[in-house]
Amino acid sequence: MRGSEPATLEIDREYYGVVGETKVHRYVLRNQGGLTVRILDYGGIIQSLEAPDRHGESANVVLGFPALEDYVANNEPAAARVYLGSIIGRYANRIAGGTFVLDGTEYRLPRNNGQNCLHGGTAGFDTHVWGASVMRSPDSVGVRLTHLSPDGDQGYPGRLATTVTYRLDNQNRVHITYLATTDAPTVLNLTNHTYWNLAGEGSGPIDDQRLMINAGRFCPVDADLIPDGSPIPVDGSPFDFRTPVPIGARLGVDDPQLSLAHGYDHNWVLEQAEAGSLSLAARVHDPRSGRRLTMWTTEPGLQFYSGNFLTEALIGTGGRPYHRGAGFALEPQHFPDSPNRPDFPSTILRPGDAYRQNTVFELDLD
Repeated sequence: MRGSEPATLEIDREYYGVVGETKVHRYVLRNQGGLTVRILDYGGIIQSLEAPDRHGESANVVLGFPALEDYVANNEPAAARVYLGSIIGRYANRIAGGTFVLDGTEYRLPRNNGQNCLHGGTAGFDTHVWGASVMRSPDSVGVRLTHLSPDGDQGYPGRLATTVTYRLDNQNRVHITYLATTDAPTVLNLTNHTYWNLAGEGSGPIDDQRLMINAGRFCPVDADLIPDGSPIPVDGSPFDFRTPVPIGARLGVDDPQLSLAHGYDHNWVLEQAEAGSLSLAARVHDPRSGRRLTMWTTEPGLQFYSGNFLTEALIGTGGRPYHRGAGFALEPQHFPDSPNRPDFPSTILRPGDAYRQNTVFELDLD
């Protein structure tokens, strides 16, 4: 997919609708390698990503909804939210009991996942229209998104200023960069919740797509999908993806962790050459199309989710329903429930410090 000549990069901004009284725009990024990425400033959503297969035929390889109103409806508190393609904050993943203690003060959050707070609460970063500006450089195009979360938003302390940038470069890589600062001590854990299907969205289950995760340990969970105890080795378990394995190969194995999560919905402890360094996290290959996705991140953990609760009630961008296992999510992040787990890498952000994260997704062919 890489050409010998420098790629021609383009970006367009188009009106996409209204949420409340706020206009929403879509940003279309293109390169000469055949990638087209569509990003909404509502929720920072990656709506689609078209990529060619080994025969040069393009398909959208991420799950999304066909219209803005579908995203808005799925973000309603009563909806079975799936967070397709969105920025997740203030806290990705689960916080047990919807509470945590910071510097001696207890903070209470919305309980939107049983007794837990999931993905920031009932009105997380995925429900807001972000400020947006176009970015252009000789080797990339992108969009810079900004959001100011007030003190007490969803129960979290501190006034938080967040910037997320998406860039498409000449090497068929999508860079996602996060920066955040606060005026009071808080906790923070950001990620992007794109679902991938390298055979094409709506094409069927992702069972045959081969996954590698660069991790020798994972976090077992309890019945509420909260980490239970310390991370354990993947050796001899269905959670060993150190060499590529089809995603569906072991989903039917009689394993208590698979039963609790109805598949994979766990945090892996990534191998990193140095804490905070950009390191190889995962690679997925689709034998049918030849497409291959490689992910690098500076984060210590990776939540791999096998689409266990997707249902045919969700109609995708191509007009086809999304069944269970229609896509997988690779969510680089800190560990679940870290504010209540001093033994986990800290997610505390204090005034004067900056939260930084860099994640890169590269698409190429076998």
